[in-house]
Amino acid sequence: MAHTSANTRAFVEATQYSQFILRNLQDGLLPNTFFRNVSDFGSGDTLNIKSVGSATIQEVAENVPLTYNPIDTGTVQLTITDFIGDGWYITDVLREDGAQIEALHSARAQESTRAIQENFESRFLQVAGDGTTGAQTVDNANAVNGHSHRFTGSGANNTMTLQDLNVMQLSFDKANVPTAGRIAIVDPVVAATLNGLVSLVSPVQNQPKWQAVLENGFAMNHNFVMNIFGWDIWTSNRLHITTVEEAALLSGDGTAAPANTIGNVCNVFMSVLDDNTRPIMNAWRRMPKTEGQRNVPLKRDEYDVTARWGMGAQRLDTLGVCLTSATAIA
Repeated sequence: MAHTSANTRAFVEATQYSQFILRNLQDGLLPNTFFRNVSDFGSGDTLNIKSVGSATIQEVAENVPLTYNPIDTGTVQLTITDFIGDGWYITDVLREDGAQIEALHSARAQESTRAIQENFESRFLQVAGDGTTGAQTVDNANAVNGHSHRFTGSGANNTMTLQDLNVMQLSFDKANVPTAGRIAIVDPVVAATLNGLVSLVSPVQNQPKWQAVLENGFAMNHNFVMNIFGWDIWTSNRLHITTVEEAALLSGDGTAAPANTIGNVCNVFMSVLDDNTRPIMNAWRRMPKTEGQRNVPLKRDEYDVTARWGMGAQRLDTLGVCLTSATAIA
């Protein structure tokens, strides 16, 4: 008698499992050239960093004594604030009965480390963009030398326009920010808007001027949009989203901001030329560290990944934020 799938069901395994393990889709992370890595903060929870202002000259006349003026000084602080981690365990029974358990364990550890890295990047963009807990002041132009460093997009439905990029360029110029190393990190929605606004002529360029960004791997899955008015424009899905009303802000063209700015994206403009111009600083107290132990009573192996760091603003004149709609495309 011939055997078929109909009369030999006991030998048909209805469910099969591939050796391939499906993983989460991930994008590239920001390079460490975007913030100052503080190296002289090996202990304690708060670091004070001295700052020096500008000198003021005066007219001098013969036989008339000069006025002796002190130079402005101050301090900025960096505090270890973030302490995050992840934990998991694998039981002995699962190891005995399961398949590809070591591959699962390896993937789990990698995903934990990756989650910490993504959290770190999100915190960086939050510190840069959030006016409530971040570097800037909420519902305030954060003006430097009379020019706004925080405003809303002036396009329809609170979208970004070329004029907004021009205004931010002027604000940085008036703050004496070097022209080299200017970076803008925008939401992909903003990138789509800009792609529809410009033609491939000056002042628009298709190659980044700040080549170090590419050399540090930021190009991986972070789309380079274009260079406009000296801004190397890149995209990120981790920009901070506003949670409070900022009705006192003006748009980039100087008109009144939309009635509701809650839920807008904080697109970040900054200088990454060197440690003296970068607006955000960071100090690692514990790099992502994996540890494991044996839980004998419960017959399982336990693992965890933890990390500690601090992040804060070291200067505000090299930082700008433009609030735009999270969904609208001009």
